[in-house]
Amino acid sequence: MTTAASQYIRREPTSNALWIFAAVGLVAFAAAMGVALAYGEMAAFFIAVSLIAGMAVMYDFRIGAVLLMLLMPMGATHLFPHALMNVPGLNPLNVVLGATLVSAVMRRQLGGLPLRPLAWLYVVPILVAGVIGMGHSGEIMPFFYDSEAINYFSDVGYFREEAIRPLLMVAVALVIAAAVARSQKPEKFITAIIVAVWALALIEIGFILASGVRLGLLASASSRRFFDEIGMHANDLGRLFAVAYALLLFVWAETKNGSLKTVLFFTLGIAALALVLSFSRGAFLGFFLVNGLFMAWKFNARTLSLALIVAGVCALLAPEYVWNRITFGFDSDANTVSADRIEGIWLPLLPELWKSPLWGNGLSSIMWSAPMKAEAMLTVGHPHNAYLEAVLDMGFIGLALLCAYYVHVWRGFRALGSNAYISPEMCGFFQGATAALLCFAITGWAGSSLRPSAEFAFLWVAIGMMYGMLARKPAA
Repeated sequence: MTTAASQYIRREPTSNALWIFAAVGLVAFAAAMGVALAYGEMAAFFIAVSLIAGMAVMYDFRIGAVLLMLLMPMGATHLFPHALMNVPGLNPLNVVLGATLVSAVMRRQLGGLPLRPLAWLYVVPILVAGVIGMGHSGEIMPFFYDSEAINYFSDVGYFREEAIRPLLMVAVALVIAAAVARSQKPEKFITAIIVAVWALALIEIGFILASGVRLGLLASASSRRFFDEIGMHANDLGRLFAVAYALLLFVWAETKNGSLKTVLFFTLGIAALALVLSFSRGAFLGFFLVNGLFMAWKFNARTLSLALIVAGVCALLAPEYVWNRITFGFDSDANTVSADRIEGIWLPLLPELWKSPLWGNGLSSIMWSAPMKAEAMLTVGHPHNAYLEAVLDMGFIGLALLCAYYVHVWRGFRALGSNAYISPEMCGFFQGATAALLCFAITGWAGSSLRPSAEFAFLWVAIGMMYGMLARKPAA
């Protein structure tokens, strides 16, 4: 067993080239700091922090993996700049990612990962759809430029933002996979998820308290864009916490570590509170689904009693506007329940499916679709249905390939969630990842995307950890 394990935990001596690189990095750091200080204090701060993190990553690329696990869920927020010194793509996340990839490549740590399904079922179809969509930037409705929903004005910019930038999340998952594969105790990476959940939850709660908004008003349908100032839609924020809750709930059930169980208990509480405060019905659905799966998979008298107690307390304490939000439109028709998705978005877009049913019209094709140009639908940049978006942009072939990839992920999660040879924490983590994937699949009918998106950053962390654990298995 020791011999087999040594194949997957590589300990390589630091080469002299690394120290040469570090010296060059210090010189570059000093030069960059001078420029940054001249540019502005906040820009200098972010550049300094990014470069310091980059140099730490050169010592051990796994440091970068942990930092990326903390930063990626915040990637869509305004907490970090998306462009330093007016350079597109120069931001803390990309700097850390670039340094981590360089560090891992220098040490030859990215080999051995089972990535063919990811490449052929997921990455290549997205890139092909990006190429198909090139040439349409001039057809995009002016509204999206005026509202600053997009920040590109050329075909190259379109491909960069719509195809390449979302796939950076996949690159982060690969770095996490390599770090997990080379770590003696991969369950320690769960700590980074816990810290990220607390950071995001406190930011959301602090934002609500600072705004002074009444919770009853926040629960109304007219306040769905309340969190736009921190960079995320309320529905996206709710789904983010739903996935994190799923991952940690099953770890809490499986771990025998009393201290970790206590920390997870309070983390689940803050995640549930943050989810409720998003007042996202999709997130509520995901939350109920995850807890239902937990009851089904972990059913016993103790679990049932605890669930009934928690459900009873929540039912008693939940204010009326929470239930009003959950049951919004139930006394009307299906279109009202869908928040005008059916008549305002889905039905007008159906004829677009047959323009190019096999390989689609290109990424984000809704922005130049016929009903959008004719003002026959709501002015939105997303079809509010992940599956409809996939067919519009990538055709039925693209939808089939993406679904096949997620079936592959499902099988990986299920296999690791029932593996008796990994730690209880990791076993529970992948059971939670299975529930999170189902949450992703169900809530996709009312929003999000099958392509990488910020609200499912924690799911991509789990996918990265899955590949890392699979790479640790000895070859048959």
